[in-house]
Amino acid sequence: MSEDTNVEAGNAEMKTTATAEAPEQQQGPDLTVQDLQALKSIIDVASQRGAFKPNEMMTVGQTYNKLETFLAAVAQQQPAQGA
Repeated sequence: MSEDTNVEAGNAEMKTTATAEAPEQQQGPDLTVQDLQALKSIIDVASQRGAFKPNEMMTVGQTYNKLETFLAAVAQQQPAQGA
């Protein structure tokens, strides 16, 4: 019986180890709200320094506006979640 108990304990340890490692393997790249705020700042600085060609301005501006709208929506939701 002691062998069975050891085998079962070994299996439990293997399952625990596999379960503990699984989330690490399944995690994808994270992108946080702080990352998006940093991107917004990067676009601000780059546009002030003239980093974009005139034919790129419209695409950059549209993307910046979408990012700004998204960040504003997230900012409005955060106080609601805390309540």
